[in-house]
Amino acid sequence: MAVWFYCTRLSEFSSTGFLSSRVFPGIFNGHCQLKFVNFEAQENTVSHETQGLSKTHLVVRRGKPFKITLVFDGRVLNPPSESLMLEVRLGSLSERIPVQFCKNPSHSQAWSAIIAQENIHFQSVTIHVCSPVLSSVGLYHLLLHIKDSQIRVNYALGHFALLFNPWLKDDPVFMPLDVHIQEYVKSDYGLIYMGTHLNVCKRPWSFGQYEPGVLEACLQLLQVSPQHLSDKHLDYVLRSDPVYISRVICAMVNCNDDMGILEGRWQGSYKSGTKPTEWSNSADILNLWVSSQCSPVRYGQCWVFASVLCTVMRVLGIPSRVVTVFNAAHDSDSNVKITEFYTSRGEKLGVSKDSIWNFHVWVECWMRRPDLGTEFDGWQVVDPTPQEKSAGVFCCGPCPVAAIQRRYLGTPYDAPFIYASVDADVVRLIVRDGVVVGRTVDTECVGQQIYTKSVDSDRPENLTHKYKGMKMTRQGETLSTLEVSLSIDRVPVLGESIRISVKVTNHSNRPRILRENISAQLKEFNRSPQESFWTVHREVHIKPCEALLLHHSIPQFEYASVLAGDDIVNVAVVMKDVKTKERVLAAQEFNISPPKIHIEVEGGDFIQTNQEHTAFVSFTNQFTECLIGAVLTVEAPGLVPAKQETRLVLLEPGKKMDIKVSIKATSPGTKLLMATFSHNYSPCVVSRCFRRVSVTTA
Repeated sequence: MAVWFYCTRLSEFSSTGFLSSRVFPGIFNGHCQLKFVNFEAQENTVSHETQGLSKTHLVVRRGKPFKITLVFDGRVLNPPSESLMLEVRLGSLSERIPVQFCKNPSHSQAWSAIIAQENIHFQSVTIHVCSPVLSSVGLYHLLLHIKDSQIRVNYALGHFALLFNPWLKDDPVFMPLDVHIQEYVKSDYGLIYMGTHLNVCKRPWSFGQYEPGVLEACLQLLQVSPQHLSDKHLDYVLRSDPVYISRVICAMVNCNDDMGILEGRWQGSYKSGTKPTEWSNSADILNLWVSSQCSPVRYGQCWVFASVLCTVMRVLGIPSRVVTVFNAAHDSDSNVKITEFYTSRGEKLGVSKDSIWNFHVWVECWMRRPDLGTEFDGWQVVDPTPQEKSAGVFCCGPCPVAAIQRRYLGTPYDAPFIYASVDADVVRLIVRDGVVVGRTVDTECVGQQIYTKSVDSDRPENLTHKYKGMKMTRQGETLSTLEVSLSIDRVPVLGESIRISVKVTNHSNRPRILRENISAQLKEFNRSPQESFWTVHREVHIKPCEALLLHHSIPQFEYASVLAGDDIVNVAVVMKDVKTKERVLAAQEFNISPPKIHIEVEGGDFIQTNQEHTAFVSFTNQFTECLIGAVLTVEAPGLVPAKQETRLVLLEPGKKMDIKVSIKATSPGTKLLMATFSHNYSPCVVSRCFRRVSVTTA
């Protein structure tokens, strides 16, 4: 369906929306008068792959022609005596484009406006407008000037948003395969991988680029950046470069240096905002930021920062994906080594400035790097989580993944920090009375796995080999005659015993008496552990050249008051030779799998707008004890108007509680049904579950 707009004289132009809806009356002294403009929204958005991005603005991609149709009042345009000129404005940047009449339209590297002979009709003409492929992105004003020998009349036609064009070969964000563009630009759904490398969990995320107000929020983000506020003209000029845009947006996703979107918090109370684990979509965050006059939204952690950045980049047309690094190092002193301290009893100490996060989430953006050379084209790391400053602000990247793999640490931006995140060595020191009594080096722990969502699939794609090349062999390491390793027998499930195995190998030709000290501590993914909740100390006898396998079990009653679903545990063992005082350490971190919540949607996960469906949510008590004060909660923004819950005073072992929810979508896109289960005995939510629902227009 064509959408027509009345046109106004330039002095009557309204800057809000497409156009003012006033009519310019009558014929102006017999001269050609513009009456309507049709932005051909349906045809243009289909052609430019921008359907659904905005109901307020025409959205097109640079380097590709789009159509507008002009309707004149009273008579047709007379080309020999009357000329048309379009003008595009982006802030202080302005370009006047003579409208040309030709039989076979072709477009140059400059702005062009062409009327083909077949597009001239009685009282109307259709103009094909095309921007240069390296145009700056942003919200443009479009003006029309009609001139004859006596007078010139100026009209404000409206606005259009110009985005990067990953379909166009000459655009630096060009992506050759359409299936990749569908996944990394057009898809509004993703998966965030979390937990530990031993037990990878996934959390769905709705990027929400088709939700109302999201595109406008992304454009607003550019307008309030420090770069724009300090030098508007230069900012508009540089917006043609995806490298520049990615650094601007990366810094603006966190609020540490500017009017950015998210405030981070990793500990303490979240009562003054929303706990990071409660977010599941970017649209709510972006719209809340706009509605609060660009005040920071509380609170974010790495996966929230990364997911919002991914949304903004996809909206602007830069292919992007969310990436998780398991065992990501934070190298505070830039020596590509992480130092950890343990007591002689196996307890990890929180005294190091360095740290290893069980998982860290950042974004890869796809672009060419003419500033570095073709060998560095492709995926670039961009990390918006405020950790270290880059050029004076909390921003990281874009840094080519290829540079990290080849260890080109002089590559901009922030290559040493990113390299350490995925490939630093871990030095573990055993300390007793302030003295180091043992030392081990782990060259494999950091960057254990690096995951992103696979194309057109919910399976993880392993990117580890893209980041990690062959590591240099170290010389001079002394090999101990005592070897210790620690493993978890299988993925622990909340309510079951945690089973641990310690393997001890005596490489010497003498028997040994060993002292085993093993400790388990609760920790969060980005911090040092708390005090031990379980310890074992015992004597072990081992024969010459013997390998022993020692088994341990942490029963449910010993951790029930400490651990909840998805919690992470640090387990470490120190083996001490009673005679020589030699100590050897082994450590492992793992997460507890929560019990399952079941979600089903009547008729399947593909629904249509404005049609009612029923969702069934249930939880079965698989514990061996009664759960007091059981609460099952369901919420689904865009599907259910308010959070719903059911409560039971007592949920006996083997018994089920459920909720039936009526859902109805008012807009198309990807929606998420979210359910949580908790009870009085646990310190927090015991289990969390999500289900994706795809909504199409009825």
